[in-house]
Amino acid sequence: MSWPTRSTFPAGRTAQGLLLVSPDGGPVVPLAASDRKAALELASDTLTAAGLGPSDRVVVALNNDGEQSGPLLAEAAAGVAQAAASVGPRGRLRLHTALESVQATALITTPTGAMDFLARLHLEFLLDPLDLELRHILLVGEVPSPNSYRQLAAEFEASVRELYADPFFGVPIAHRAPSESSLTPVRDGLLALAPVDKDVMLDAPYGDGLAEVVLTPSWHSSLGETPLRTGQAVRLEGGEKNIPAPAHTVGDHVLVRGRWLSVSKVGAALARIDGVSQWDLRISREGTLDAAALHITFNRDTLVKNPMWKSRIAQALYALTPVSIDVVIEERVSEERRPGTVTDLRGHHLGQDRSELS
Repeated sequence: MSWPTRSTFPAGRTAQGLLLVSPDGGPVVPLAASDRKAALELASDTLTAAGLGPSDRVVVALNNDGEQSGPLLAEAAAGVAQAAASVGPRGRLRLHTALESVQATALITTPTGAMDFLARLHLEFLLDPLDLELRHILLVGEVPSPNSYRQLAAEFEASVRELYADPFFGVPIAHRAPSESSLTPVRDGLLALAPVDKDVMLDAPYGDGLAEVVLTPSWHSSLGETPLRTGQAVRLEGGEKNIPAPAHTVGDHVLVRGRWLSVSKVGAALARIDGVSQWDLRISREGTLDAAALHITFNRDTLVKNPMWKSRIAQALYALTPVSIDVVIEERVSEERRPGTVTDLRGHHLGQDRSELS
């Protein structure tokens, strides 16, 4: 395959202008002045289509580390609504304070962030969600848990919609209501489906099987004609005429807490630490938020209870990603070296090798 993925995206050493850099140093995406203007227009169109209007006051609670998706969304919202602020992924009580200070009518955050916020309002802060008087909750950046949209709509008595933001630029380009299974792009030609192992676009109505969402950023000055593999996948049942909302991920990157984590980079970091024979990255969502734990098997007993070795692994992960990953040392010892694995208990990530998934 020749279509770029997050792992094979061209290096940004020669890119000019504003650069969007993922926290792990992965895709470095250029955004020239004309591209940024086009991105803001596209985001504004999507927010308008999702229900935001001139009387709304918006708070964007998204990460701002390198990708700058939070500030871009806030700037686009400011052009559509009465006011907008980007407050970042702050603590839930501070988010509540920001919503009150801005007198927000709309919140843009991740699905798990919204659910965690709701849970803490009830259980920790003893606050009534209705007192916030939110009219719109726009969710972006994650595969939602079942029934979460319905619960948020009921608890806040607000309109809940999903925004699809492409994983390279962070620009929202499509939306859907909870009752809809398919995305509604705001412009034609931005999204398509392709087999996970072949560089060919699928035509609607689609057949059945696994397909990957492909982005063609026609609005971008230098990448407009380049199909980009998003790493997000859908299972087709046959006969669909529109692109379903992604429910899975494929390839080297796995989505944890709205962040893309490179499995190969985890493996490369662990390969430099003596004594690691096997490892398994386990991801779950037992409560409202994703949890990641790296289970390590050493090749000798002396390392199992060694706090320095565990700290070395934790520091290697901290240097790699802002995603919090617990380090769990297995009691058993094995001299047999095996490739690292990913166990996604959420059922989201289907595998790293696209050729095996086809």
